[in-house]
Formats: sequence, structure tokens, C-alpha cells
Amino acid sequence: MNTFTKQSKTDNKHFAYSGFFPAAILALLTLFLFAGFGDSGQNPLNIGNRRELFVDDYLIDKMNGTELQLHHPTPREVCLVTDEPWEGNTCGYFTIFQDDSLYRMYYRGSHSGEPEHREVTCYAESKDGIHWKKPNLGLHEFNGSKANNIIWDSLGTHNFTPFKDQNPDAKPEAKYKSLARGKEEGRHGLFAFQSPDGIHWSLMSDELVITKGAFDSQNLAFWDPVRQEYREYHRDFKEDIRDIRTATSDDFLHWSDPQWLEYPNAPKEHLYTNQVVPYFRAPHIFIGFPTRYIEDRGALTEGLFMSSRDRRTFKRRTEAFIRPGLLPGKWQNRSNYIWWGLVETESPYPGGADQLSLYVNEGYYEGKSSRIRRYTLRIDGFVSLSAPMKGGEMVTKPVIFSGDQLEINFSTSAAGSLKVELQDEKGKPIPGFTLDDCPEIYGDAIERTVEWNSNADLSKLAGKPVRMRFVLKDADLYSFRFQE
Repeated sequence: MNTFTKQSKTDNKHFAYSGFFPAAILALLTLFLFAGFGDSGQNPLNIGNRRELFVDDYLIDKMNGTELQLHHPTPREVCLVTDEPWEGNTCGYFTIFQDDSLYRMYYRGSHSGEPEHREVTCYAESKDGIHWKKPNLGLHEFNGSKANNIIWDSLGTHNFTPFKDQNPDAKPEAKYKSLARGKEEGRHGLFAFQSPDGIHWSLMSDELVITKGAFDSQNLAFWDPVRQEYREYHRDFKEDIRDIRTATSDDFLHWSDPQWLEYPNAPKEHLYTNQVVPYFRAPHIFIGFPTRYIEDRGALTEGLFMSSRDRRTFKRRTEAFIRPGLLPGKWQNRSNYIWWGLVETESPYPGGADQLSLYVNEGYYEGKSSRIRRYTLRIDGFVSLSAPMKGGEMVTKPVIFSGDQLEINFSTSAAGSLKVELQDEKGKPIPGFTLDDCPEIYGDAIERTVEWNSNADLSKLAGKPVRMRFVLKDADLYSFRFQE
């Protein structure tokens, strides 16, 4: 429980017995509780001009009448059906990322039942992240023909998980990389792969690069642009519970000793996949969409949401991020996986804001094929600071920013509103930037500049500790950023 919640209970007690206090004393008590006097001992958080999301309470000092509200993606169209002879009803471990103007998708082709066939790695691509095609690559033979979209047909096809390497020092022949599980001659672990174009692949080394783990899941890696290192997340079992470990590397071949993830205040649950990625609009924050695996309910699965600022300790929400829902093919064994990939796609409505797209499976083990359905979410829209019509507010810890304007991602009802006050480190409103100076903000925008008396210039406050007080009515605040 945060400080403000505790103070709010005390505040309610004061109001209940307000008849015993002179009005002036009551006013002083309220001012003390809401302005934050006495908190100046906190060390300011230097947020620079990075975008901050409300996926956790990292910046929050006090809340009253507000909450952090988890939001849920909206199901859209089925964008891919795995109905080719080399695919099947157990295609899985899909990986999706945007590569300049092209969207790429990699996945396992496999089938349970007759006719069975070997596992292969398949490839699809799109110009918009919505409409996908399976190109005829002509690389690998299947049933006597190379007319297929098979991209890899050797060691590691069970969970081949590529990414485009954002390391500026990446070699041309290793512009794309992948980890994949290999089992040969008694060796068990992850191999490293490379590609110059995302299509033609080869081993980076004949040796296993990570050996501590179970690896029977989607084991993934990427370049961490903030810490300038490679980071990987893979499956293992901890006390017979499916769990996640992580390691780092400078060269993608030599990795640190894997460490277990931690989830304070979250119960022990089977986590089948992890799907961790730096959020591209705020790469200092890692987000993940792990799959909760429920053995005693017929191996049902559903996607969760978690976030981290240190790469290892995650705030994991226990409420489902994507429920199986009313769609067919969801309430069954190993359906409803959120696959690894979060991309920006255009709105289906003319003039509408871009959206985030995620990809989720259905119909696993069902018939001769399975389906991938696209889901969409508001930009930055995982969690919001939310208040009902009766109103609420939040005050941040002291922060130091760079830039000269405050930009917010918010949504209100037609009757709702949002206001922002800037305070000094001790919680005293700064003249010119008080709540009274801020006109009611209403509407819906991904990027809206806040003004006080028609003034948006914050340059004189840059580099100094300030607090932000957000007052909301029937509104949601998703993110904010100070910028030039």
C-alpha cells in the first residue's frame, strides 16, 4: 500500500470527526496530506526526456481516488491460417517484428496426427502487419518440392526465434540472429544462429551457447539498447513449476550464468512462454506477455502482462491480459498464446491513430490447421492511471526532467477532464503552473502538449526537482514525456 492510500484513510477519519476541529485546522490538515509537505527527503528521479508509462508505481508517491487500470486488447481478424502440408495444427512459437517497411513472421511448421511430418521453420511477411503472405522461397525440399515458405530445416526448428540485431556493431553476416534449442549427441541447450538478410541462416558456432535450462518453449533474445548488451530469456523448471531465467552477453556467444526472474507479490504459476521485449517507445521498460499454463483445467492457457525496469524483477499482474473469450478454438489445450512480437500498425479508420498489434493463436490441436488472430491495443495502452467521474488524483515523486514541454497520452469521456499541476520538491504549487492555471483538458490523444495559461514552455524548470499532480475525472492517463 502506498503512502497516499494510508494518508487517505487518515484523511477520511479527519473528515468523519471534522465537527471537533476548527475549519482552519481542517484546511491545514488537508493541505498537508494532499500537497506532500515533509516528503522533501526523497531523492529525485532523473527521467530526462524519456517516455514514462504507468505499468507500475515507480513514479507514484500518492494516490487518492485513482487506480492503475489494466487494459485488454481487442480481437481483430484471423491474419494467418497454417493450412499448408508442411504446416499443421501445432504450428507455434511465432515471432513477429517490423523491419523498416516490412513486417516479418517466423514460426514452427508441425502437425499432431496423420499425416505427421518433421518440424520445419516457416516464414511469412506483410507490408502492413495485417495482411500476410507466405512467399515461395525455394530453399528447402518438402515432399519432393521446394515450392514452399520453409526458411530453416535443420538443427533448432522446434523453437527457432529470430530478431533483427540493433547493435550498431553487428557484423553484416549477423544482421539477424536467433537462438534455438538443439538436441544432438546428448547435448542439450541453445545454439546461436546468424543471417545477413533474415532469410538465409547458418550456425554462429558448433557449440551450445547456453546449457542451464529446459528450453522446451520459445527461448528468445534481443539487443538491449539502453544497457548496450544482448539479453535472453528462456524456459526452465523451478521446484517443478515452469519458470523463466535470463542471461546477458556482449557477443551473443558467451553468456552470463542464467538467473531466475522474480515476481514480488505474485503467486507461483506455470509460465509456458515469456515474450519479453523492450517497449520500443520506452526501451528502459521491458514488457512481457507470459502464457499462464493451467494443468488441472485441461492444459488451458492464456496471456498475462508483466513489466520490469531492471530486466529481472517483474511486476506480474495475475489478471488475464487476454482471456480465451467467446471466440471458437480458444478454450482448449495450448490455445490463446500471445506470440513474441509487438508492432505498430495503422488504424482501420481514416484519420485514426496508429495501434499496437499482437498475434494470438487459436485452434491448436484442432483439425488440420490452426489460426493466428491479430489483437490491437492503444499506443502505450497497457495500463493507465484511471479515475471515475467523481474524480481522483495522483502526485509523483520528485523528478528531474530535460526538455521544455510536457506531452501526455490520455483519454477522457465527453464530460470528463484532466488537469496538471507542477509543484516544487516539497509539494508547493509553482506559480504559473498551478491547477488553476491549467485549463481542463478533455478529448483523446496519443500526444497532447499541456499548457498553463496558454503557456507550454517549461524550460526554466528543466533540471530542477519537481512533482507532477494529475487530477482526473472519468479519464485515463497512459503515459507522459518531457521533450523539446
